[in-house]
Amino acid sequence: MKILISGGSGFIGSHLCEIFLENGADVWCIDNFLTSSEENLNNCLNKKNFALIKKDICNINPEKFKNNFTHILHFASPASPVDYNKYPVETLRVNSIGTENMIKIALLNNSIFLFASTSEVYGDPEIPVQNEEYWGRVNPIGMRSMYDEGKRFAEALIMAYHRKYGLNSRIIRIFNTYGPRMRINDGRVIPNFITQALTGKPITIYGDGNQTRSFCYISDLISGIVKVLNCEYNLPINLGNYEEFTIRQLADIVKKITESNVEIIFKPPIPDDPKRRKPDITKAKKILNWEPSIKLEDGLKRTIPYFKKKLKK
Repeated sequence: MKILISGGSGFIGSHLCEIFLENGADVWCIDNFLTSSEENLNNCLNKKNFALIKKDICNINPEKFKNNFTHILHFASPASPVDYNKYPVETLRVNSIGTENMIKIALLNNSIFLFASTSEVYGDPEIPVQNEEYWGRVNPIGMRSMYDEGKRFAEALIMAYHRKYGLNSRIIRIFNTYGPRMRINDGRVIPNFITQALTGKPITIYGDGNQTRSFCYISDLISGIVKVLNCEYNLPINLGNYEEFTIRQLADIVKKITESNVEIIFKPPIPDDPKRRKPDITKAKKILNWEPSIKLEDGLKRTIPYFKKKLKK
C-alpha cells in the first residue's frame, strides 16, 4: 500500500499515519499546518517509509502527484467551530478546491479515494437518530455554514466524479470523536471540559445542557476507517458511537474522572448548534461488521492523561 493523506498531521490524520506505517504501508502526509501541529507526527517522522509534504492542497498541481498511490485519504479541513469561524474562506476552499485536487490525484493514480465528511451535514436534525438517507437541516448562510455546506458540497462533488468518471470513492460521515492529540484550545466540548476541569476553571455549557452528543473514541474510529477502505461501498456511511449523552451528563462525568470540584456554568446557546446528535450505524454494522467498543468513561480515562501532560508544558 502507498497512501497519501491530506491533513495527516491533524488529530485523526496523525493516528491514521501511525496505523498504516505500523502495517508496513508507505505513507505520504500533506498538510499546511493551519490548525494542526507537526508534533502529532513525532512517531512517524523518523520512519523510512514516511514522507511529509508541507503544502496547501488548494495550491498544488495534481499532475505532480502521479506516484502509484493505492489510496488517497482526504482529511484536510478545519474541524471545530473555533477553527472554521477563524478560517471560513479556507474551510470552504479546502472542501471544494482541495477536494477536487485530491480527486484528480486519485484518478491519475487509479486510487481508492476516501473522504472524511461529518455528521454536521445533517445540521440541526429533525429526527432523533440520523441515518445516511436523511438529507439534513442546515442553515446555508449561518455561522456554521462554511463547514456544513463545505462538506455537503464535497460529498456532491465526489459522487459526481464517481458517476461520471468512475472515481473509486468512499465517504465517511464522522460523528463526535475524541482522544489524545486533540488540541487544548480545540474549541470542541471534550477538550473544553477537560481543560477547564484540570485548570480549576468553571465548566462552561452553552445552552441548557440538554442537547445531546454521541462520543466515539479515536481507536474505534480508526478501525472503522480501515474497514471502509477494504469494502466496496461507495455511498456515505456513518461512523460514530450510538450511545447518547447530554452535555450536562458529559460535564458531570469529566468532573468525576478528574476529581474536580469546579462549578458548572451556563451561557447562551451557540447559533445553529444541533440539539441532538446520534448516529444510526446500521450500515456500518451490516456492511463493515463494525461498531465501537470503548465506553465514554473508559475513553476519557485514556484521554485525560494526555491533556494533563500538555498543560504542564
